[in-house]
Amino acid sequence: MSSTNRTVVVTGIGATTPLGGDAASTWEGLIAGRSGVTPLEQEWAAEQAVRIAAQIAVEPTEVIPRPQARRLDRSAQFALIAAKEAWADAGFEAKAGEGADVDPDRLGAVIASGIGGVTTLLDQYDVLKEKGVRRVSPHTVPMLMPNSPSANVGLAVGARAGVHTPVSACASGAEAIGYAIEMIRTGRADVVVAGGTEAAIHPLPIAAFGNMMAMSKNNDDPQGASRPYDVARDGFVLGEGAGVIVLESAEHAARRGARVYAEAVGQGISADSHDIVQPEPEGRGISHALQNLLDRNDLDPAEIVHVNAHATSTPAGDIAELKALRKVFGDDADHIAVSATKSMTGHLLGGAGGVESVATVLALYHRLAPPTINIENIDPEAEAHADVVRDEARKLPVEGRIAALNDSFGFGGHNVVLAFRTV
Repeated sequence: MSSTNRTVVVTGIGATTPLGGDAASTWEGLIAGRSGVTPLEQEWAAEQAVRIAAQIAVEPTEVIPRPQARRLDRSAQFALIAAKEAWADAGFEAKAGEGADVDPDRLGAVIASGIGGVTTLLDQYDVLKEKGVRRVSPHTVPMLMPNSPSANVGLAVGARAGVHTPVSACASGAEAIGYAIEMIRTGRADVVVAGGTEAAIHPLPIAAFGNMMAMSKNNDDPQGASRPYDVARDGFVLGEGAGVIVLESAEHAARRGARVYAEAVGQGISADSHDIVQPEPEGRGISHALQNLLDRNDLDPAEIVHVNAHATSTPAGDIAELKALRKVFGDDADHIAVSATKSMTGHLLGGAGGVESVATVLALYHRLAPPTINIENIDPEAEAHADVVRDEARKLPVEGRIAALNDSFGFGGHNVVLAFRTV
């Protein structure tokens, strides 16, 4: 089977985030405008310049049996929890080949991570130094592999059409979903479990990001620290967790009578070729990704009413993204409700595109855009370029077909824009 015109739909969603242990509680927290940022109370945090993070709301060991959890890095634990929720939400009661209504040879998994098993790597190196060679876990290599989350999700659902792991920094989760859409469109698979995960709350990443001046040091006000578009924004807040969706060809979903959340219209991709960490200040690369999305997919710009922005709460990045939206959509940008959900979840790095795709799909499904919190004094440039949803959730148009975008950008200049649409 080969086609480039197959319609792709979302039939399942799952998440574990700083706002809740599943997609429903995460969505409830987003709509309520609740921050998931808390002080770091670990002993090692005392000497850090950054002592706050958006830590997971429900520890994986409360969900995954401890013997299994000990063989998985936290990033894989998060991915497995979110994937199993999405798989069940899509109506699959067993793994492929053991009762699920999908051919395992037509099932794929694409789960991304920006950093992979960094906590396992660093912790086991400490074990090596402090306790010696024989105490290093024999599970270390399969735990620290960047493809470990995807491999474990593939094993859990029985995927045999391909198991993949895009690694594009903070654009990784979105790139995974875009790759999955193409797997279905081109006939490689009928169903793909896709998303992103990250678990990097550890002394070294926090020290490194802090020394880069990339993270907020607003330790005295954790819940107000992530403040996209505010004039006083001073960097992102590190988050952890995972977001996963089940993508399916429309024909396959219809055949089994699946509930459909939204259509996954497609992706737009570009690269800045500007700097390894700094965004191109005028948003040219982002503009190219947006235009690539429109050029390669059946999407009317007039349908787009909502954007879940990348908006990490950095001085340069937030504005570059809004400039790109204005450049591509012109005056139509005035009618696009822009939400920056990282104000509540923090920045999940490679997991961001997965969690924010879940949020974007639910925004369309409920026709409700989450708020951006913590904006006390909006940056005049942000106000000039976009209609930012502030303080309270906003209703989206209740009639007709509408679309929404999820933007994700990463160190290295990676730009990925995903588009979803109501059905």
